[in-house]
Amino acid sequence: MASSTTSSSADSQSPPHTTTTSTPDFFELDNEEFDEFEEDDEFEEYSSEFPNSNQQSTSKMQNLLNRLASEPVPLRVHNILIKGNTKTKDSVIEIELEVFKSCSTMQELIIAARKVQIGLEKLGVFDSVSVTLDSGPKELPRTSNVVVEVVEAKSPITGDIGVFSKPEAKSWSVEGALKFKNLIGYGDLWDGSLAYGWNQSSEISAGVSLPRFKGLITPVAARVSLLSQDWLKLSSYKEQTLGLSLGLLSSENHDLSYSLSWRTLSDPSQVSSSTVRRQLGHSLISALKHTFKIDRRDSPIRPTSGYAFLSTSQIGGLIPDYRSLRFFRQEFDFRFALPLGFYHAALNFGISAGVVLPWGSGSSNMASYLPERFFLGGNSSPVCSVGGPTSVLGFKSRGLGPAEPRRRIRENAPSENSDSTPEMDYVGGDLAVTAFADLSFDLPLKVLRDSGIHGHAFACTGSLNKLTENAYRDLSFQKFRESFRSSAGIGVILPTKLFRMEVNYCYILKQQENDRGKTGLQLSFSSPW
Repeated sequence: MASSTTSSSADSQSPPHTTTTSTPDFFELDNEEFDEFEEDDEFEEYSSEFPNSNQQSTSKMQNLLNRLASEPVPLRVHNILIKGNTKTKDSVIEIELEVFKSCSTMQELIIAARKVQIGLEKLGVFDSVSVTLDSGPKELPRTSNVVVEVVEAKSPITGDIGVFSKPEAKSWSVEGALKFKNLIGYGDLWDGSLAYGWNQSSEISAGVSLPRFKGLITPVAARVSLLSQDWLKLSSYKEQTLGLSLGLLSSENHDLSYSLSWRTLSDPSQVSSSTVRRQLGHSLISALKHTFKIDRRDSPIRPTSGYAFLSTSQIGGLIPDYRSLRFFRQEFDFRFALPLGFYHAALNFGISAGVVLPWGSGSSNMASYLPERFFLGGNSSPVCSVGGPTSVLGFKSRGLGPAEPRRRIRENAPSENSDSTPEMDYVGGDLAVTAFADLSFDLPLKVLRDSGIHGHAFACTGSLNKLTENAYRDLSFQKFRESFRSSAGIGVILPTKLFRMEVNYCYILKQQENDRGKTGLQLSFSSPW
């Protein structure tokens, strides 16, 4: 097809300039047809600029829309002009413009222009992006000039800070981040972040992302982090991880990354159960992780139609070191939303499953690594996020599944006549399955409907079992079926652009000994990101 590219200088000391190349193999139109096309005034002076276009007249726009809706309008690209990039490298923008090469109609060109604008905005280094479709030279009928104009960020430094709460864990955290944009002109993002949580976790990390480096087809990303997590109250151990992660491949549906980390588990309380004690100390994790995700739901906050699917595969133990943990972890998650056609009602279904197993010599007698196991519970909404088996409403964080009694210290041990129950360590499981059904509907008051506030009724179930150390031999189908816990309830949802807040009444239908399920009101905040 006919195509042309124009690039502007990346030198900040001189104004942007353009260079143009073109190929004269355009779609030919005879003079009679071209005169008729000109008389319609449909394109000669038509300019489409995203997102807010100024049209010359309503009638002209209506005629154009009618024509576009009724038949394809042949149109090819003559020139592509880039303006405004004084610092950003030409190659960063030109990669996004490749989509114009396949355009042969006005309809395709308009769609491509929108894709280009969205792609450039996602880089996060421009204050604004506009794509204008203008008429081509009169001697070349049915051609268009595309003008891409960007406004680079006035300040390369941005920052934010916030306070966040986790009602189910009764904890608060302060999180802050500082970002540097486009320092070397490749759409690069450099950032440092700090998160401090009372009684649970803290993290400090720094990273860089190069979405368009030297014409590579995939973004380049790297991150160094130091993470500390306190699980003493629930599982009698503290976890500290120093790690490096590298993004190897990233596309619309696929993500491939490699992580290398040094992890330490400790028990300052010295009361941990035997399962936890056996895993205390240092370990090395060298893992490759692949994620495939597709989300066709109309909204992640309140989905009323569509489906979503996630598959995550992770294999650890890729370096020949005796401290390197060898494990395989697989997760699946499927969601489906069905509109019911009344009161904006929709029925959401979801099922998630995951398994983690050690591999290598003698793996059948080995236990899986504690931090890589599955832990169920918490009040986060199962409707929003698509990330594997985690939440069962009505149960507290790490509130169901295998548990073992903690060791009793002699001076604190109860007397022989005491009936007190020993505290438990929740040690997670190797096989996790969760499922839910959620019916959402509008509330009768108009003021609530206009605000997006709506109601829902839900039912959840989940199972967590041990497979390693030959435990799978004792897991019959009947035991697996009996291992499911369940809950149901109703609630009110207050959605925002960033998160979904729920006020729910949960009723525990089934739980087992040592589970931490509770019937009553629960408050939760959930985010799909």
